[in-house]
Amino acid sequence: MSLLDQINSPSDLRRLSERELEVLAEEIRTFMISAVSKVGGHLAPSLGVVELTLALHSVLDSPRDKIIWDVGHQCYPHKIITGRAGEFHTIRQHGGLSGFPSQAESEHDIVGTGHSSTSISYGVGLMEAVRLAGDDEEGSSVACVIGDGALTGGIAYEALNQAGHLRTPLIVILNDNEMSIKPNVGAISQYLNKLRLDPTLYRVREDIEHGLEKIPGIRGGMRSLKESMKAFLVPGMLFEELGFAYIGIVDGHDIKALRKSIRQAIEVDRPVLIHIKTTKGKGYEPAEQRPDTFHGIAPFQVSTGEAIKQKGPITFTEAFGQGLARMAGDDDRIVAITAAMSSGTGLYHFENSFPDRFFDVGIAEEHAVAFAAGLAIGGYRPVVAIYSTFLQRAFDQLVQDVALQRLPVIFALDRGGLVGEDGPTHHGAFDMAYLRLIPGMTVMVPGDEAELQHMLYTALRLDGPVAIRYPRAAGRGVAMPVSFEELEAGKAQVIDRGEGALILGIGTGVGIGCRAARLLAERYGLRPTVVNARFLKPLDEDLIRELAARHEIIVTVEEGTRVGGFGSAVAEMFAQEAVPVKSFGFPDGFIPHGNRNRLLKDIGLTPEAVCAFIGERLLKKKVVKSERLMVSGEE
Repeated sequence: MSLLDQINSPSDLRRLSERELEVLAEEIRTFMISAVSKVGGHLAPSLGVVELTLALHSVLDSPRDKIIWDVGHQCYPHKIITGRAGEFHTIRQHGGLSGFPSQAESEHDIVGTGHSSTSISYGVGLMEAVRLAGDDEEGSSVACVIGDGALTGGIAYEALNQAGHLRTPLIVILNDNEMSIKPNVGAISQYLNKLRLDPTLYRVREDIEHGLEKIPGIRGGMRSLKESMKAFLVPGMLFEELGFAYIGIVDGHDIKALRKSIRQAIEVDRPVLIHIKTTKGKGYEPAEQRPDTFHGIAPFQVSTGEAIKQKGPITFTEAFGQGLARMAGDDDRIVAITAAMSSGTGLYHFENSFPDRFFDVGIAEEHAVAFAAGLAIGGYRPVVAIYSTFLQRAFDQLVQDVALQRLPVIFALDRGGLVGEDGPTHHGAFDMAYLRLIPGMTVMVPGDEAELQHMLYTALRLDGPVAIRYPRAAGRGVAMPVSFEELEAGKAQVIDRGEGALILGIGTGVGIGCRAARLLAERYGLRPTVVNARFLKPLDEDLIRELAARHEIIVTVEEGTRVGGFGSAVAEMFAQEAVPVKSFGFPDGFIPHGNRNRLLKDIGLTPEAVCAFIGERLLKKKVVKSERLMVSGEE
């Protein structure tokens, strides 16, 4: 029997020797690689923290002691040793384990995470809650594991600042692997690089301090001398000045050293930062060589590390990246900005072709938007490419720094709609609702990958802020444009004119509407009118009102929340006339993780559901109308 087979809870680790823990670490790596190769997932981050996970759980007493995983994409080893190894093959699958910490799954998942840089804030809150509650949890510890990539997020420093001010006895473990998804950027990354290169400075400082203490007559000025010396010699001076005791740099794959550091941190009566150095993708050569690829990987061949490729049209992401790079070749005012997502947003095309006009600001969405505002004021046309769910963080900047000043900043919102296996923290459910309420914001939603490029071309010619929202999905397989077309702002496109029912689709809702129309023709002999709305804001109210007057049923279809979204916008148009509008979209709630098509079916956002509703309603109307005529004739 393997050691892993004997682990059912973290308490089982305490009977193992450090040598046995090292063997267990390798078993966990093999176990994860095998499982993730079949279903995909965040492999490289989790491979890098196996020893850290075992060290934490063998020293601390979870869940009494609380371990918080920042972002959570490195939580797979944690899940495996907290009683979920038997379910691990279901990771990120419909009805299976979440790919992120989930309070619904285990008492050991203290918070449900998915967005970066929040762990220290959670930790300070938890420790202060213990203090306010009295002595019930006296002696319990809180450890926050945060990566160097997450330290580019400003909220992390806000939390460090408060923890230092309050002297909250919190343990922060800085997992330094020089990576978020791609290698980290910015001054903080450079600072951490300096610490990595000069770990001996810490020992030099201690040796000098011990030597100074032996010099007669110097004790009186010892404090000021030590402080001056720290500013010159201490590797973790930034953290020391914030009120943290600094321990580091520790080998993040040395279980003995990790356990010793954690025990030391527990004994300190103020916040402690343990700086560890790890290798992302540790123990699996393809992941070590290509940690960005294996950050979030699709199913792959274990022997080679090569992804099992799916054939099909290019994705919306790829269409955006290719289109922007082409347009930038003709317009040197175009600059591109992303928040640590150059590959995920397709901006690597732009980055490779125009490195001087490409900016990766790290995991700092608020700064990305305000930075873009500055570039726009300076005469450039910034394109900010961020996942829908992450742009939520910069809502204030959207309103105050861009829209209020009517600046020509373009927002490319990738992952609009369901993202599938990453689940509720990553679904782009709310963007259409929160964007359309911002005055002066033009919001476009393409129905296919070619239209996305035309919309980008159009956005670059509009004055004022523009958002283009598109899904994490393959395109519809349409031919990509040789030349770009400027669309008329606020004008929808009639795909097919019919009668009875008016189907207004936006984004992927257009494809659903078109397929529903085909089903209506096949099953009921009906031919509805289908419209590609194209613009969420401004809506083509003239066209919609004209068509609505000639149809009996109005249906909207969108891959986003119905609360305040596209359907809501159409319904608001007819509020005074009391014209009913049936909206197909996301319910008022959080949608779980799983296969995208399965999730769409579960929430009733399918061509079959649209077809059934329209068919039944129109047939019912015909029956009622026929009965009325019969009654009228008898009379």
